[in-house]
Amino acid sequence: MTIRFALAEGRLRPRLSRAGARAAVSPPANDNAPTGFDAGAERAMLDAALRQFSQHGIGAAAHARHRAEKAFFAGDSETYRWWLGVCRTLDRRMANVVANRADAIAEAKPR
Repeated sequence: MTIRFALAEGRLRPRLSRAGARAAVSPPANDNAPTGFDAGAERAMLDAALRQFSQHGIGAAAHARHRAEKAFFAGDSETYRWWLGVCRTLDRRMANVVANRADAIAEAKPR
């Protein structure tokens, strides 16, 4: 049985005007975006991560990590950064491990 509760109507009923109601439900502003933030690139990365998840399920982050590592060892830095970003969107800790390993390998290489 459903129980419904309604307050008694009184003289003081707060109401919002139409404009006030629209302002109350407007989308929030992203005040904490980093300087130089590119919302289009962020959206593209999110879309790629969602596609990756739909194709690979729970193993999507591991697959993205594998692709990032493969690109890193092939010397393709742009593809590496892309797949690392996809991995970071899906699993931040895993992406940090990959990035730390890549940094260690890059530092160990003789110049």
